Amino acid sequence: MGHTPAPDAPRLTVIGTGYLGATHAACMAYLGYEVLGVDIDERKIAMLSAGELPFFEPGLPELLTKALASGRLRFTTSFAEAGEFGDVHFVCVGTPQTAGSPAADLTYVDAAVAALAPHLRRRALVVGKSTVPVGTASRLTSLLRELAPAGDEVELAWNPEFLREGFAVDDTLTPDRLVFGVASEWARRRLRDAFAPVIAEGVPVKETDLATAELVKVAANAFLATKISYINAMAEICETTGADVRDLADALAYDARIGGRFLQPGLGFGGGCLPKDIRAFAHRAEELGVGRAVAFLHDMDEINHRRRVRAVDLVREIVGGSLQGVRVAAFGAAFKPNSDDIRDAPALAVSRTLHRAGAKVRIFDPAALDNARRAHPELGYGENALDVARDADVVLLLTEWTEFREIDPEVVGGVVTHRRVLDTRHALDPIRWQAAGWEYRALGRPAHV
Repeated sequence: MGHTPAPDAPRLTVIGTGYLGATHAACMAYLGYEVLGVDIDERKIAMLSAGELPFFEPGLPELLTKALASGRLRFTTSFAEAGEFGDVHFVCVGTPQTAGSPAADLTYVDAAVAALAPHLRRRALVVGKSTVPVGTASRLTSLLRELAPAGDEVELAWNPEFLREGFAVDDTLTPDRLVFGVASEWARRRLRDAFAPVIAEGVPVKETDLATAELVKVAANAFLATKISYINAMAEICETTGADVRDLADALAYDARIGGRFLQPGLGFGGGCLPKDIRAFAHRAEELGVGRAVAFLHDMDEINHRRRVRAVDLVREIVGGSLQGVRVAAFGAAFKPNSDDIRDAPALAVSRTLHRAGAKVRIFDPAALDNARRAHPELGYGENALDVARDADVVLLLTEWTEFREIDPEVVGGVVTHRRVLDTRHALDPIRWQAAGWEYRALGRPAHV
């Protein structure tokens, strides 16, 4: 991919330097743009300026180092500097779930726009990338024009992000599509200028209105959540009938209308996006009077959580009844591999429930150990997989890291008290584990696979 935008390429600012913002800033600088990252958190700005990331993402540390060394990427806490510097301002702050409500918390989005707007004294484009309820862009347009000295010369566009944790660099540099929600031809051209090297590689661009662009991300997440929840609902049926959900999923995947992607049975979804986004989507639909259209999302959320409960019940069944004093080796804490994100992590939810039931749980995760230890000091932790497996009564595969997939069942069998494994992610080879003398169990599969 070429790293030399046109001589008149816009200068970019990225407001918010969390997971989305730091990735976007580093990648855009790598593509050749002059980029200024902005955040009110002085510690975070100092870390990033020194080439350090406050989170784990494969490939991003190297890209950040290159971008800083090129001189095209800088970080600041000054919105005045951002307003003076930037032609296109990307808003990349978080929209967490509101405490005590399924609604999205727009505090950070509103604060970012309100802090930037008074410093916009010339024509500029503000581009939202955060995941927001439909209708937010319309409200922010009014706020921008009210607060910006340049008034109507400041426009708002929406460019939703589709980053997958663990693949964020590739998803930024070579996305499967770009979505531009714009209200004018000038905004459309500015956004195309801001992504010129990406578009030059043939990435499809869908140009639409602001409301549709806001809906794309939540609609995509709702679809993925539905597909994941569907196969997990089938796992419940399989557990009752003695059928095998893995074989069922494989058979369904041959149907081109269905496909195998995200049709993987297991412990369900988690993380900082999918759960809160589908709850916020359903909440917003209810506010708009069309809640019945997405009422099924409440069922998806419930199916997702039942998988966690079922995993605990299966552990209880495997050990013969009571969990009191049972030594559990938990392989995984992050909500998915190649990430240190423990937000709404199914792995930790299962470990915590087992702990509350009296089990002695010890956890290992290649990246999320520190985050898990800080959030849940009541749980036990180990330095590697064999460490936590030592003297275990049962081993749980909770996050499908490659090192867990490839671990030797004979070696693990040499340190445990009982060779019993629950594969909640369908990541292990049951024949290999059974050949090594293990009792192998998996969600949605019969006891003897």
